This record gives sequence, structure tokens and C-alpha cells, in this order.
Amino acid sequence: MALTISLVVLFGIALAALLRFKALGYGSALIAVMFGFFLASTGLAGPINNLVSGLADAVSKLNP
Repeated sequence: MALTISLVVLFGIALAALLRFKALGYGSALIAVMFGFFLASTGLAGPINNLVSGLADAVSKLNP
């Protein structure tokens, strides 16, 4: 578990740096996928899923 959390932090920092310096390409896409993969295996997966579902429901109610 500690290894998974550290990889999430590592990929999150790398992705933030790539976005900050606008160095987007195939490498940054791979880092984004790896960040999402490792983030999904942490305890934050449930709350993130609930947040996205709640936002989707709110947007769908705004546009009847």
C-alpha cells in the first residue's frame, strides 16, 4: 500500500510539471494513464467516483 501511494504522488507531480511547462505528448499521456491507474487503487477511488457522479447528475439536471 505504501508503494502505491508513493507512485500516485510521483505520477501526480510528474503530470503537474508536464502540464505546467506545456510539454504535452505521448509521454505525458502515459503518465496521466499511470496516475489514474494507481489513483484508482487507493482509498480515494470511492470519493472521486462519488464526486464525478454527483457533478454529472448536477449537470444533467441543469439541462432538461
